[in-house]
Amino acid sequence: MHSRFRRHACRALLACLTAVAAAAPALARPAVPEQETLAFVDVHVLPMDRPGVLHNHSVLVDGGRIVAVAPSLEIPEGARVVDGNGRAWLLPGLADMHNHAHAPQDQELLLALGITTTLHMGEAPNSFVGRMRHAVANGESAGPRILAALAVDGSPRYGHLVVADAGDAQAAVRLASGNGYDFIKVYNTLSAPAFEALAREAREHGVGLVGHGVKDVGLQRQLEAGQSLVAHAEEFLYAFFPEPSDADPNAAPGEEQMQGAISLLRRHGATVVADLVTYEAIARQWGRPEVVESFLRSPESRYLPPQMRVSWPRQGYSRRDGSLDARLQFLHRFTKAMDEAGVPLLSGTDAPSIPGLVTGFALHRNLAALVEAGLTPHAALATATRTPGEFLRRHRPELPLSGVVAGGARADLLLVATDPLRDLATLASPLGVMADGRWYPRDDLEARKAAIRAAYAAAAASAREAEAGAAR
Repeated sequence: MHSRFRRHACRALLACLTAVAAAAPALARPAVPEQETLAFVDVHVLPMDRPGVLHNHSVLVDGGRIVAVAPSLEIPEGARVVDGNGRAWLLPGLADMHNHAHAPQDQELLLALGITTTLHMGEAPNSFVGRMRHAVANGESAGPRILAALAVDGSPRYGHLVVADAGDAQAAVRLASGNGYDFIKVYNTLSAPAFEALAREAREHGVGLVGHGVKDVGLQRQLEAGQSLVAHAEEFLYAFFPEPSDADPNAAPGEEQMQGAISLLRRHGATVVADLVTYEAIARQWGRPEVVESFLRSPESRYLPPQMRVSWPRQGYSRRDGSLDARLQFLHRFTKAMDEAGVPLLSGTDAPSIPGLVTGFALHRNLAALVEAGLTPHAALATATRTPGEFLRRHRPELPLSGVVAGGARADLLLVATDPLRDLATLASPLGVMADGRWYPRDDLEARKAAIRAAYAAAAASAREAEAGAAR
């Protein structure tokens, strides 16, 4: 989400709370399962690479890949069998293509909620990119496949790596490439020369260029220069559509202005993160501090890292004036128009940076918001399955096919009890999740969620005890 309005919490206090949570006693987590040969039998398959459903099919997995999908299969001796009994539904694992979740607990929570691919869009600790993603890939830690972007900006205002000129741009791209980042994320205050240098360097090194609208460049020039992903649909409000008058700074653009943006996107084959949930959460709390307090009392907040309980109330959205409701409704219509025009859309959330957006849960709310905006359930699901897979292969052709249930695809799968096309809510309560060929049944996922709740509750109790001790 645009950080023009964000406020930074006290870093020392956040670090303290984080350390307490990490050290707190917790329920034992299950071990990470091994990759294995496994057959899903008698399941209804949503392949997502085509319309429709494959009823009463079997899917064979081996070595982290889908080997076959057919009405019936010969099951290898010794293979594990997961029987859908003609009732369960199998579809690709979900992808959150814009978040800032890097705590180990967040990775397990994503997995427990059916999310098997995550794109971290900046501000991750070096250890997350350097260690955590490899630990998950190697089966040492449980979590989704992790991709990461290095965020760069023209000033230190928002806390990103500063790129002031062409020399900095060259160094930043090489740093990103050498340290395993998949993308460079451009931010609001880059200068035009620095952006152009980043675009050149990113092309030469094969690093994808994604991000916000850059004020001094504008989305039209950004996409012309090769930026392939707009990190929020709302960026068009800041860096493409005409600015509103001073009389109503939160006014929505006119409907007639949508076509220019859509034509630009189609001309350059660009993709947009349709994270309606992000702007929805901000609009809800805009000028309403009590809404942020209600977020902190929600059942989902039991999974909120302790440091976010400190930072959420300190952010500036609840102290703003006016209303964003008109802009939110415009973004709903704009998103529907992009979908109808064939613009590739991805689901993302900005969780947990934005108050009200809890890691994992926010993605399910975003899928519901897309349907409310007018997308079909199948189109909404595509933003978190097939289209992310296509986007990643565009930038990383060496990656296996993903986001579909098809032979040769990466074995990231979600087993649910009912038809997701009738009720997307079923996706948040999986019967089991397969990530890179590792099978996590429901009891395993629930144990991981319980361990997260216990760790955070213990951290809160420890803080209260320390406060009581200091008062004595």
